[in-house]
Amino acid sequence: MTALSGEQRSRHQELGELLRSALVGARELSNGYDFEFSPDPKIYDALAEITPIEHACCPFFTIAIRLEHSRLFWQLTGSDDVKQFIRIEFAHWFS
Repeated sequence: MTALSGEQRSRHQELGELLRSALVGARELSNGYDFEFSPDPKIYDALAEITPIEHACCPFFTIAIRLEHSRLFWQLTGSDDVKQFIRIEFAHWFS
């Protein structure tokens, strides 16, 4: 998180709390996770805003936002160690 300004860290936390509250579920992938949300425009906008902040913090992530059959997904993937990192950094999203 040292790659982010104080303002970015604060906004990242706000967006993270909003997204966590709207989280439908998480699906483990071979190289990361797919987080599912209801296809609400407010949540889509939050994902679009947090994605470049998350990438600035964690440039080793491959990040995708996708709509699929009226479902909204935020996919975080990467190299072999990414899954463990996601489980730690997003631990509150899995509880």
